Amino acid sequence: MMGYSAKCRDLKTRWDRERSKCIQCDFKAGHEVTPNCGYSDDGGRHDAPFTQCKNGTFNDGHFAYCQVCKSCVPGYNMISPCTTTTDSQCEELRIPTTGIPVITSWGPILTTNSTMVLLPTGPDKHWALPLAILIVILLVVLSAFVIYMKRNRRGQETVLAFNKRSSYMNAGFSSLSAAPSNNDLEDTSSAIMSAPLQTVLDNLDVLEELVILLDPESHAVKNTKHLASLCSFPATWITYTYSMKDSKSPLKAVLEGVTSRHPEWTVGHLAKLLRQMERNDAIALLARLRVNDMDV
Repeated sequence: MMGYSAKCRDLKTRWDRERSKCIQCDFKAGHEVTPNCGYSDDGGRHDAPFTQCKNGTFNDGHFAYCQVCKSCVPGYNMISPCTTTTDSQCEELRIPTTGIPVITSWGPILTTNSTMVLLPTGPDKHWALPLAILIVILLVVLSAFVIYMKRNRRGQETVLAFNKRSSYMNAGFSSLSAAPSNNDLEDTSSAIMSAPLQTVLDNLDVLEELVILLDPESHAVKNTKHLASLCSFPATWITYTYSMKDSKSPLKAVLEGVTSRHPEWTVGHLAKLLRQMERNDAIALLARLRVNDMDV
């Protein structure tokens, strides 16, 4: 996409002649900004400041460009379709269950969720009730065993995930449990802390390692979802971003969104949020930006 400004390479900004600097274009719900807000460096207008979102996209006013509407995954029902200003809203389908006995010609059917037990009638019905109680007890024990096995498997997966994360730390990442000496924010140079947040996106090596640390979902440590929440992104946006995880990193999407909404943010802003999340391992990676800058 070609812009109209030679001084502002970021197409979401335009040149302000009075302040002699690039300023952020305004955002508008249901629309996206045109290159350089439609202005050239001499103040001449070449295009309207906004264009309307196309079908299948939306903008609630928090983004410079229209976002792709999400689709409801299987098991979810769409309760509100996507408009140019709001994303699609999905609701989990729920199938009601009952435990009411059903009477048949053979005998009553005792239902427990989806399990049905036929109770005999006739001369031998005196032992039907103890038999039914025994069957119900066996079903309860079996259900408890299945739940236990699922939880045990989930616990093993958590341990494996933690061990995997530990292997990343052994390869050169700082341990999360170990407090950084003299504080990571103090150890990192002021030049890096005051650098634009875009610096993180530009440094692909550091960005890739931050993605490995922060994108995985875990109950043990805070991740990209918590960072997005601290940056005031709505829960629906966070959920959609993680649903597209296979095609784009949620962390990268968050950083791009923040630099779009707050171009004045620096690496220091990100470091402070990571400190609130107790992710000293991620803060330690920011110090590597200094090494890469010196190599340039």
